[in-house]
Amino acid sequence: MTAFLSVRDLSVRFSTEDGTVRAVDGLSFALERGRTLGIVGESGSGKSVTNLAVLGLHDPRTTEIRGEILLDGQELTGAPESVLEKLRGNKAAMVFQDSLTALSPYYTVGRQIAEPYRKHTGASRREARLRAVEMLRRVGIPQPELRVDDYPHQFSGGMRQRAMIAMALVCDPELLIADEPTTALDVTVQAQVLDLLGELQQETGAAIILITHDLGVVAGTVDDLLVMYAGRAVEQGPVREVLRAPRHPYTWGLLGSMPRLSASVEEPLTPIPGTPPSLLAPPPGCPFHPRCAYVSYVDGGAGDRCRTERPELPPGRGAACHLTEERQRSVFAEQIRPRLG
Repeated sequence: MTAFLSVRDLSVRFSTEDGTVRAVDGLSFALERGRTLGIVGESGSGKSVTNLAVLGLHDPRTTEIRGEILLDGQELTGAPESVLEKLRGNKAAMVFQDSLTALSPYYTVGRQIAEPYRKHTGASRREARLRAVEMLRRVGIPQPELRVDDYPHQFSGGMRQRAMIAMALVCDPELLIADEPTTALDVTVQAQVLDLLGELQQETGAAIILITHDLGVVAGTVDDLLVMYAGRAVEQGPVREVLRAPRHPYTWGLLGSMPRLSASVEEPLTPIPGTPPSLLAPPPGCPFHPRCAYVSYVDGGAGDRCRTERPELPPGRGAACHLTEERQRSVFAEQIRPRLG
């Protein structure tokens, strides 16, 4: 069966004064209707760049996109802007990271929700306003008949995020991309926003991509998990399997750097040593090898494959790592799991 969204060997490169930035380098994944894919990784790993490419939101004058992006069988790579305009906000929509900057301060919240509805459906102003009120009520905004005429600065952070979700869902898209939708929100509001996305998915059957750097956010929210590093996918699989038995050293590092309720308050977090590589000149071989503590476990201790040969991500459950699957399991069981508690 063909996936609703299929991304194959995606490459996104930016032209800059310093050279070409390889923001995404050979990424592949698939997503079915009614399922949620979580994409995690540090800042600069290529999460947002990937999903902006799906919606065709990069500047073609400075961006080179290669590979295949199929949405419900329609090729989007290289598609004309007229085709992408009909798709954006209608069949596919995005909840952007910062609602305060994504929403225009010059227009009311209701007008900004109604505008894409009018554009894609041809509805009248009155019909679009009623739809905006309905959507605000649907995402839990109190007194939507009054708040529809408020401006973004009159909404709290959590309410603005809900309004962004209402705007994205106003045309009942089949694909929803949520880019860090809980950033800068307190824990209670985070949970409310994530619960809202789950409820709306049950109502509409939409496919959802949830972009985040927080593994705690995805734990009870997504079905499948894709871990990105330096523009590449390094691990993928069902979320429970990835979090319970991760196989890639980078995923181990992400889990180890998270605070745990069971840990002593005096116990320090374990950060991943070093910094992400420059995407102007990524390292040869495995992009994580300069920061990896397990290079000596490959090639009898030499680790030359890590420095020279790029590991491939196997289809389905797996990790792009030169450690054998047996060694991945043993290292995690003996060294990583005891530290995670």
